[in-house]
Amino acid sequence: MLIGVIAALVACFSYGTASVLQSRAARREGEAAAAPTFRSTVTAILAPLFLAGMLLDGLGFLGSLVSARLIPLFLSQTIMSANLAVTAVLSVLVLGVRLRTRDWAAIAIVLAALCVLGFSAGELGTEVPGRHMHWSVLVAAVLIFVFGVVLVRVLGKNAAVPAGLIAGILYGAMAVAVRIAHGLDPFQWHALVSDPAAWAVLVAGGGGFYLFTVALQIGSVNGVAAALVMGETVIPGVVGVLLLGDVAKPGLGWLVGVAFATAVAGAVAIAIFGAAEQEPAV
Repeated sequence: MLIGVIAALVACFSYGTASVLQSRAARREGEAAAAPTFRSTVTAILAPLFLAGMLLDGLGFLGSLVSARLIPLFLSQTIMSANLAVTAVLSVLVLGVRLRTRDWAAIAIVLAALCVLGFSAGELGTEVPGRHMHWSVLVAAVLIFVFGVVLVRVLGKNAAVPAGLIAGILYGAMAVAVRIAHGLDPFQWHALVSDPAAWAVLVAGGGGFYLFTVALQIGSVNGVAAALVMGETVIPGVVGVLLLGDVAKPGLGWLVGVAFATAVAGAVAIAIFGAAEQEPAV
């Protein structure tokens, strides 16, 4: 349990820092374009600051992989959602973003809910899903990514929060795929390559990364990050409880539900505030 929590915290700080670095690079390119395009997104990705963020994303991915295998998904994903606080603080220091009292209050609520979740989380579920779930995650990842790309083309400059939300859903699908993939423990490359869930990790991870980059070009980093958190927290948390057997400590199931809902509500509030203001870097 402790190793899984530490791994999730490493992912939290890595993702939060990476978001700010990537936002600084992506917005420079996004401001030069009328709407986010594939070319502007690739150009943003190749910027030095963005590449530095990608290294941190790699570290965060390793942390998320370890935590998804060792602790309940509702706990691992919610700990990682604390990167909202990391992103908020660094956005003030690095990007010159101005946060109001309501923003800090919403961030504090999210962090308090995370502490409650950590206290009330139980053991990792032992349910073994059938092969159909492995294929379902892969198909869902492909369809969600295609929907996200089409939505960005339709909404243009207004696509920041929707793109961030869909990126979060894809990251959530990636967490589920990591949890159920065969061939990771112990490592067996032939079992891993032949598992649809392993391919779902690549599709969901790559698709989520692309859409998150698009969102950073046109939206507030805090609003986009909050939308991302909603998607990557809710989906795997619900799947973990309903299909994989993740549980809370005896008698604390109600507390997990309240804390989970509170954390999501706080993230929604941050996303709404960020979408409304979208204050650019100074």
